[in-house]
Formats: sequence, C-alpha cells, structure tokens
Amino acid sequence: MKIFVKLFFLSAICCILATALIGCSTLPSSDTKSINPGILEPQAKLRFSDIPVPVGLKNLPAQSYTFESSGVRVGVLKFQGNNKSEQIVNFYKEQMAMYNWNLVNIVEYGQSLLNFERENESCIITMEPKGSSIILTISLGPKSQIASKKAKSPVK
Repeated sequence: MKIFVKLFFLSAICCILATALIGCSTLPSSDTKSINPGILEPQAKLRFSDIPVPVGLKNLPAQSYTFESSGVRVGVLKFQGNNKSEQIVNFYKEQMAMYNWNLVNIVEYGQSLLNFERENESCIITMEPKGSSIILTISLGPKSQIASKKAKSPVK
C-alpha cells in the first residue's frame, strides 16, 4: 500500500511539473516585436554576415546559390514569408546602413526593388508578392569595373 501511495504522489508531482513547464513555454515573450509588431528583427543565422534577413522569412535553398573566392562574392538568396512589403523596405533602409551599404534607389512597380552599393559590391533586394506571401530575393555581386572607373574619372 505504501508503494502505491508513493507512486501516486510521484505521478501527481510529475503531472504538475509538466503542466507548469508547458504553460510557461506558451506565455508571450517580452521582446520588441510584441511591443511594436511593425518592426522586423534580423535572423540570427545569415549566409552573408553583412546582409541581414528579417525574422519570419523561410530560406528557399533549392532556388538559392552563393559563390565566394578571392574576395569576390556572388549570390542569389531566396526567401518566402508573410511579412508586408512596407515592413521589409523599412527593415532594409535601416539595417543595410548599419553594415555600410548605401541606398542607391528604390523602384516600386507591383514589386519593390532596392539597390544598395558598397565599395566594390552591389546588392539588389527584390520583393515580389505571391498570393498571400512574399518572395524576397537578395542578389549580391561585384560592381562593374567600367562603372567604377567612370565614377572615379572627372567629367570632361
């Protein structure tokens, strides 16, 4: 009888602890997104350490590729998510400046296209609506040597 009582109390304690742990994991966290849901945060794991990707976008590896050799980086990275285009545009305007990327222009024509430049590289970020989600494409490559020479030479 004593063993039955001990097993009963042990089972009851395990159930209470499991319920408490499950309940705590479903509580809302106190991060900036819950305070201001319009602000996007960057993902922790990035393919290029100086090009952030908003949290909530899923990587599409079958449609992406990257290449790095001798200081030259080339890549097309694709992501899909339910973020709003305006949120992503604001995210990149703020975040890319933190990584010393200069915004060249923004073109909006159903899609949104942001052009950034830095030293010898250019980065084009495209957002294309697809049903209720959005496809984000990050294209990275070297600047044209012709364009770099023209920018450095004085106008005649």
